[in-house]
Amino acid sequence: MKKILIVLFIVCFAFLGSLFIYNQNNNISESNENNKKVEITFWTLQMSDFSDYMNGIIKEYESQNPNIKINWIDVPFSEGEKRTLASVLSDNPPDLINLNPDFSALLAQKGALQEIEPQYTKQYVPEIIESLKYNGKIYSLPWYATSAVTIYNKQLFKKANVEVPKTYEEMGKIAPEIKNKTNAYIWLPNITENDTMLRILNKYGVNSQHTIDSEKSVEVFDFFKNLYKNNLIPTETITQTHREALEKYMSENIAMFQAGANFLNMIKENAPSTYSYTDVSSQLTGALGQYDFSLMNFVIPLKAKNQKEALDFALFLTNNKNQLDLARLTNIIAVNNETLKDPFYTKYYPNDLMAKARVISAKQLKNIKPSLKSERNQKEVNTLINSATQEILLNKEDTLSILKRVSKNWKLLNSDNKNRQTSALAPQT
Repeated sequence: MKKILIVLFIVCFAFLGSLFIYNQNNNISESNENNKKVEITFWTLQMSDFSDYMNGIIKEYESQNPNIKINWIDVPFSEGEKRTLASVLSDNPPDLINLNPDFSALLAQKGALQEIEPQYTKQYVPEIIESLKYNGKIYSLPWYATSAVTIYNKQLFKKANVEVPKTYEEMGKIAPEIKNKTNAYIWLPNITENDTMLRILNKYGVNSQHTIDSEKSVEVFDFFKNLYKNNLIPTETITQTHREALEKYMSENIAMFQAGANFLNMIKENAPSTYSYTDVSSQLTGALGQYDFSLMNFVIPLKAKNQKEALDFALFLTNNKNQLDLARLTNIIAVNNETLKDPFYTKYYPNDLMAKARVISAKQLKNIKPSLKSERNQKEVNTLINSATQEILLNKEDTLSILKRVSKNWKLLNSDNKNRQTSALAPQT
């Protein structure tokens, strides 16, 4: 009996010991699991020049959220779309990606992005959020904006005895005076670069395959055609880009130039004499009176593993303080409502052209409707419009005939795209 009791004691002791060890191991495992950080993979486009700012923000966010680690990867602008497309098609995409709205819209159309609930967009300019919607839903958050201003040569305008234009029509009226009295052109509009002509047309309510051959569209194209035919804008208008326009402005061959405020620094550094006569005004407007703008934004892939944390980090990146800090470094336009109320965006000293341009650009963001919506085949549409612009300015055929052909081809582009999507979604046999 005594031996039996001893054996039972040993068995019970061994069992309790193993139970204790199991619990200890389990507690260690749970502790390790609790201490394991969530790692957010975050991609930006060409932000390495501001690495001190980015690393500072990341460090601050991680200190406020000790369970999160941010893995920041800066992607060259030229590789952004290709690498993003490959990543969102994989099973392990980044959690947060910085893109342009055109490509973001394309990914939304393909069902590759996570929808963002409206309550998370309250800190941003409402007009910008409206511009980002696809089918009434939001798939991206804005990061920063730019809105071109009119950079002009005060000396040339004074010599011609004309006022700086506010609209395209006013620009057309004073173009002969500028040419006759200064031997300079009013402007090199580079209307076949990217979507420049589409942006101008949008200011007149022409922004789709259904309106491209409208009476208003014909009027806009003929307006530029007449300027070109009468040698009131340079012949290079149909081929050259804003870079060439900048060169012509710095050499005082054109009286005005539409671009972002950052171009003022280039003029100051490369043509100080021209800069001494330079001033800024608001962007030219069309019949609808609204302004043009460009935007960079954030998206969260549908397959991202840490969507909630990625959204929280995006909101942190675009809060009032961080927007203002970025603006002071880069002179971009903030998209946060509170930031735009700061004196940085509302006041300037008369001789501070950069500040003046910034204040003008910020005000323009309040009047950007209707925003130009990206098409599924945006690059092909741009090519259609730009080719037509060249034909019209060179008087190859009457304007309406050319635009009717553009409308037809635009519709075919959309039809082909729809057929490809339907085919891709069809069940495989």
